[in-house]
Amino acid sequence: MTAVTDMKSIPPAPVIRKTPKATFDLVFRNASFLAALLVLVLLAGIMLSMIVGGWPAFREFGLGFITSSVWDTQNEQYGAWPAIVGTLSTALIALVIGVPLSLGIAVFLTQLAPPWFKRPVATAIELLAAVPSIIYGMWGLFVFAPLFAAYVQIPLSNIVEGIPIVGTVLYSRSPSGLGIFTAGIILAFMIVPFIASITRDMLEQIPSVLRESAYGIGATTWEVVRHVLVPQAGVSIIGAIMLGLGRALGETMAVTFVVGNANRLSASILDPGSTIASRIANEFNEAMGLQLNSLIALGCILFFVTFVVLVIARLLVARVKKF
Repeated sequence: MTAVTDMKSIPPAPVIRKTPKATFDLVFRNASFLAALLVLVLLAGIMLSMIVGGWPAFREFGLGFITSSVWDTQNEQYGAWPAIVGTLSTALIALVIGVPLSLGIAVFLTQLAPPWFKRPVATAIELLAAVPSIIYGMWGLFVFAPLFAAYVQIPLSNIVEGIPIVGTVLYSRSPSGLGIFTAGIILAFMIVPFIASITRDMLEQIPSVLRESAYGIGATTWEVVRHVLVPQAGVSIIGAIMLGLGRALGETMAVTFVVGNANRLSASILDPGSTIASRIANEFNEAMGLQLNSLIALGCILFFVTFVVLVIARLLVARVKKF
């Protein structure tokens, strides 16, 4: 007796996926390689053009270009030290103020905020990241600087006047609200959205089982954050901080509005000063000859400082991964 085979019971033949042609694979591989190579070529081109453009200034003044505080366009004497100090000072102030605020916002949004409040705050942080820098500068010049002068600089100067060291650092000779410290505060407001957003995303990606396990053995919220969340997201937090530092070092328009643009070096952080970016923005449009070369040399120094910051960031990340 012959068994009747039901055709519907026979499973369909498996679909055999055709391997892509070798030509397409080769094109994709070469296109990816060229895209990566393009970044290196652009970076090398920018570096080479800045070195070539700033070389006359380095050749004319030598190491004195970095250590000198003179910036005299009439006598063709240029020194970068006040701008370098101003750049590093404003960036440091921005980090000191902005990093704790950013980490606090990220921890609050991921651990403490109620659902109805979490979404509006997170959206506001993301919107702050999209605000143009010139808006921060205008707000700092017309709103923040007068209030800072009236309620901080003048009372603080009256208190610390004559006190050794503290009086030198915090006394303002011209309390207009503009200065290194004001620029640092504005930069802190600008880097907070970036650091807070990245840190929040990284904290949210940590498996919830780690938090629940810590709470299950009696850990407090602070202990969970300190011993569970921060170690797990340490590498990402360092990367976020370095991203904010990179923006603080290179910010131009906002700092130009509020730093005071004074070509001198003062011991007080409340006095006007300048940064590399603000000096280039103020003088580049009308610069000629050796002045133009000196401004390009300033850009070369800023490029080098940013590169050093990147190297330090990589070393910190490697150290955190090790431990």
